[in-house]
Amino acid sequence: MKYRAFHKLSYGLYIIATKTNGKNAGYIGNTVFQITSEPSQIAISCHKKNASTQQIIESKIFSVSVLGKNASTSLIGEFGFMSSDDIDKFRNVEIITAKTGAPIVTDSSVAWFDCKVTSTQDIGSHILIIGEVLDSEVISDEEPLTYAWYREKYKMLSPKNAPTYIEQEKLEEEKTPNAEKEQKPEAEEQEAKSTMEPFICTICGFQYNPEEGDPTMGIPPGTPFEDLPEDYKCPICNAGKEYFKKS
Repeated sequence: MKYRAFHKLSYGLYIIATKTNGKNAGYIGNTVFQITSEPSQIAISCHKKNASTQQIIESKIFSVSVLGKNASTSLIGEFGFMSSDDIDKFRNVEIITAKTGAPIVTDSSVAWFDCKVTSTQDIGSHILIIGEVLDSEVISDEEPLTYAWYREKYKMLSPKNAPTYIEQEKLEEEKTPNAEKEQKPEAEEQEAKSTMEPFICTICGFQYNPEEGDPTMGIPPGTPFEDLPEDYKCPICNAGKEYFKKS
């Protein structure tokens, strides 16, 4: 089985949110899809360990905010890699409510859906939650953010709670099409490997690849991690260099 084949499936990136007992909760999801037109229903796949999952089930309401291609990376990092039990993710974002009362994040969003839960299905590590769309709106004509584009631009791996999570070791075992390894003397190859090794942020999973640098932070291609400025921050979650480790 080729695990990279799963990367050819199409996904977007969304903020899924709810409210229960007066508290807002939400997370970044990449598995949201319409399943019926009459009535209009969409499904979301939620990991059982996500703090928001049980709150959606209890409240029986949720919203989906469709993120735009130029969505804030800090917003994605906070909603995607931090727990609603630990911080108030909504403290710095614009939100509205519609028919259900679920919080709807409008920052960095191009459209939204307001839903009531109609059914749930235990599917192993995740729970499939189906909701009827009670209201929706288009915020912007900006192009939606796709998970494929985001993964390629920021070299992100899916977090472990994502339905699309694949162990990095399995991906590394599969060579990309037409990839050819350069022939180098062993000592030279080992030296190049040590200086050009990727580093991964232990907070959010962002991967810094020295061969590509980090254009979003003004770091040119060919810059080893050791040569990054001491004040370099993860472009996703703003973590410092000390939170990175070799991949």
